[in-house]
Amino acid sequence: MGKYYLNYLDELESEAIYILREVAAQFEKPVILFSGGKDSILVTYLAKKAFYPAAIPFPLVHIDTGHNFPEALQFRDQLVKELGVQLIVGSVQESINQGRVVEEKGKNATRNALQTITLLDTIETHCIDCAIGGGRRDEEKARAKERFFSHRDDFGSWDPKNQRPELWNILNGKHFEGEHFRAFPISNWTEMDVWNYILRENIKVPSLYFSHQRDVVWRNESWIPVSDYLIKREGEVVHSKKVRFRTLGDITITGGLESDADTLDKIVAEVAVMKQTERGNRADDKRSESAMEDRKKEGYF
Repeated sequence: MGKYYLNYLDELESEAIYILREVAAQFEKPVILFSGGKDSILVTYLAKKAFYPAAIPFPLVHIDTGHNFPEALQFRDQLVKELGVQLIVGSVQESINQGRVVEEKGKNATRNALQTITLLDTIETHCIDCAIGGGRRDEEKARAKERFFSHRDDFGSWDPKNQRPELWNILNGKHFEGEHFRAFPISNWTEMDVWNYILRENIKVPSLYFSHQRDVVWRNESWIPVSDYLIKREGEVVHSKKVRFRTLGDITITGGLESDADTLDKIVAEVAVMKQTERGNRADDKRSESAMEDRKKEGYF
């Protein structure tokens, strides 16, 4: 009898689907954290596969900074309509209006860190016991410390030194009242894996990932898009460049790179020779060596 070997993308897919089904089995009110970026789109697509022909059993949760790429919001709304899933939106602007958070001031101001309180408030309001994210270990050193099931205490905090073992793929989602989990089905995927899978499955992603003409300024070693929320610094010059974005976040801190990759095949070829991590163009990660880990300890994505 001949042996059957899975393609490596099939293995990653099977692992992710197993984790998504474990979440559905172990938790009462799980959700998918959805930003409109490729990783959250991938997780949503895998959830569709995991429970087909039934509908996705998880609502989508978007933490809206108010400073989003318009293209990402349009894509989000269209996808929600196509899938027929519930969308829960947590608003950072509402958190500011209620005095829950204070908006940053100055030339480096961003709303990115403010999402933490809005996320934790949304989790508490909707009694969410597991939030499924698209974090991957290859993205950033703090995310490399995450397990598939990542425990959060009743303050929403994460302790990277006190994580549960996951031997033999046994996942432990037991928690006390007030605590919750984050789940990361695509932890073992790389950026290259994600794009190869998107190419293979022909998954739709926002036009922002493809090369397009855009007004930008050079800041923090990347091209920051010009928007109503960008505070120009003295001496900065606006350029019109063909750029694309490797990762999507707050429009004020997400940098693009010059590129001619306007198809999935070209993106895969471009990513194959990249030497810088995809979050290398995110200004929020450059604030300190431990910027991401500090935010995650407080309850960030």
